[in-house]
Amino acid sequence: MFKHLLPIRGQAAQLWLMPLQGAAWQALSAQEILWGQALAPLGSQRYWHSRAAMREVLAEALGCDPVAVPLHSPPGQPPQLEGGWVSLSHSRDGVLLGFAPVPIGVDLERFDRPLDGWALAERFFPPEEVDQLHQLPGDRLRLAVLTSWVAKEAAIKWRQRTLAAEISCWRFDHGDGRLHHQREGLELMPQVGQSGGWLWAAVVG
Repeated sequence: MFKHLLPIRGQAAQLWLMPLQGAAWQALSAQEILWGQALAPLGSQRYWHSRAAMREVLAEALGCDPVAVPLHSPPGQPPQLEGGWVSLSHSRDGVLLGFAPVPIGVDLERFDRPLDGWALAERFFPPEEVDQLHQLPGDRLRLAVLTSWVAKEAAIKWRQRTLAAEISCWRFDHGDGRLHHQREGLELMPQVGQSGGWLWAAVVG
């Protein structure tokens, strides 16, 4: 299975970008097979492929058999790893996996993903951030909104919260790249990058 190790700063974290398909399903646990069988056909395929990929990569990092990776990852819940932290994001045919000894959150989107930047920003972004976006034309606006979104999703996964509860709480500063939590005063510096047509973000530590 092809996988690409991405650069990431701090806390001995590792970040891999890989295809959604290609991992051996023999890596899955019996419980993961059962969980996947309860999903709709498309959902089960995505679930099995992403968990098999996660197990294969973590097995290399931990030096054990894929089935022996101490991973608990039910559908729709943040994955839990005994003795460490993991975060998973998949988009279309790609998977992003983060692994660290401290909390980590990651998110992945296609760099060319079409979206209505203004509609998304006005619905989910705080007014201070929307003001920063006013002068941006066409594709620069789309990319700025997409960058803000992946950074916020990574932060939400880092806190193990839900998108619905938290997305409107975060403000991304398009000048210095920092994230600010509007209610709690928390400030983060997410890592954002591009690789092979993908836009990714990670929050570590």
